[in-house]
Amino acid sequence: MTGIGRPLVVSAVVADGLVGSFGLGVAVEVFGYDRRAMGLPRFDFGLVTEHPGVVRTDTGIPLTVEHGLERLAASDIVTITAWEVCDRVPSPQLLDAVRAAHARGALIVSQCTGAFVLAAAGLLDGQRATTHWKYAGELAARHPAVRVEPAVLYVDNGQVVTGAGTAAGVDALLHLVRREWGAAAANALAREMVVPPHRDGGQAQFIDAPVAGCEDDRLGAVLEWAVAHLAEEVTVDVLARRALMSPRTFARRFRAATGTTPHAWLLAQRLAAAETLLEGSDTSVEEVARLVGFGTAAGLREQFTRRRGVSPRAYRQTFRRAVATGDGDRAA
Repeated sequence: MTGIGRPLVVSAVVADGLVGSFGLGVAVEVFGYDRRAMGLPRFDFGLVTEHPGVVRTDTGIPLTVEHGLERLAASDIVTITAWEVCDRVPSPQLLDAVRAAHARGALIVSQCTGAFVLAAAGLLDGQRATTHWKYAGELAARHPAVRVEPAVLYVDNGQVVTGAGTAAGVDALLHLVRREWGAAAANALAREMVVPPHRDGGQAQFIDAPVAGCEDDRLGAVLEWAVAHLAEEVTVDVLARRALMSPRTFARRFRAATGTTPHAWLLAQRLAAAETLLEGSDTSVEEVARLVGFGTAAGLREQFTRRRGVSPRAYRQTFRRAVATGDGDRAA
């Protein structure tokens, strides 16, 4: 996606009392600054609402919105942040404008409960989609034609991208940047935002109680041990014994706490550890593979390429190029 001699028009749809403050801030952080030094295009970012004027966020912060729905007709990217009151049905005018933007080829992105707007517009029918885990059941009940994925961070359907709750909006937009403008741009932007450069869309949302916060829970302690011993052979049986549980009980409690399986969680931890070593050290790929538990460079390469879309060496080179170009001050 390029501006072809003009800035890309990005519009964030807001509604009085419904727009999520955090999600809007994420959209502004990605699209509201001149990021051309990082390899991103020039953006023309603006807020859109049905009746221009002052609207308030979910936390009561007043926003002055100058653009009406007609801006969507000229937008390359339309983003809808959290629609904080799910019972508030989007107006026919808004739904028509979103449908028309989609039909014209605009990229449509929702964050959190913004997926309810896209579902109401019919843009998610027959498609996979996600939202905040707390509201996934409601989305599925209201829109049975949507294949709701309650435990993932984001879903990319090409022209429509849906992100899960709150901070997962960061992951969804960084994924979009990586997809459209490359890993170097995404890595540079992630460094500017002081967030991890990539979390796989299939990674589980933190459901009910994040394991890392369970300081008094045997499960949390065991998983902390696992992260510190990735180079060893860590199996479900090993983890279950350390938790003083049967493997079946352990697997059940693990899924309840994390929304994923022990195998998938271990794979994610190993990939994350590999990324850290590839980005911040000169350790050979062979040694990285051993340190994070993949055993051989071939094993690391297979999983890394499958999950990240690039080889470990290419990832390291891309990240180093991003660092070399700098992540300096925002341009005025």
